[in-house]
Order: sequence, then C-alpha cells, then structure tokens
Amino acid sequence: MKQLIALCIAAAFAGTAFAAAPEAAPVAKTAQQSKMTTCNADAAGKKGDERKAYMKECLSAKPAPAMTQQNKMKSCNADAKDMKGDPRKAFMKQCLSAPKK
Repeated sequence: MKQLIALCIAAAFAGTAFAAAPEAAPVAKTAQQSKMTTCNADAAGKKGDERKAYMKECLSAKPAPAMTQQNKMKSCNADAKDMKGDPRKAFMKQCLSAPKK
C-alpha cells in the first residue's frame, strides 16, 4: 500500500514537472520558408493577379549557381590582366582564397 501511494505521488510530481518544462528552442526556417518570407516582403503593395504572378515567379526562381574554382580563376585572371610580377602574384593569391560568392 505504501508503495502504491509513493508511486502515485511520484507520478503526480513527474506530470507537473513535465508541464512546467520550458518550451523547446524554435526550429530554424527551411530555405523555402526563408524564400517565402523574402518574396512576401517584396510583394508588399501588389494585389490580386499581379501579386499571384509575382509570388509564383519569385518562389520558383533558382538561386545563382555557386562560383566554381575554374570560374573564380577566370574572374581573378581578368581582374589582374594589367598586373605583373609580385603584385600580380599577391593579388591572385588573395583573390583565389576569398570566399566564394
């Protein structure tokens, strides 16, 4: 009998402790949710078919492709076309090590 009472008391405290637990951290937005937020903000002021068409175009737009190392090399080479020697070498090193855009 004492075990049953102890078990009931423990269950009651466990239930209140669970109910009083803080909420879980908010879940990060997915890429689609972020895109929706951005498109929605950009569509402010548009109404009806104009808004519908804009949202369809905005949400279906593909992100710009990431710059490949080969494209980065072409871009840096074009920017350094008038440089020679050590200044060119330093510029190319800095340009190629810069984060991809």
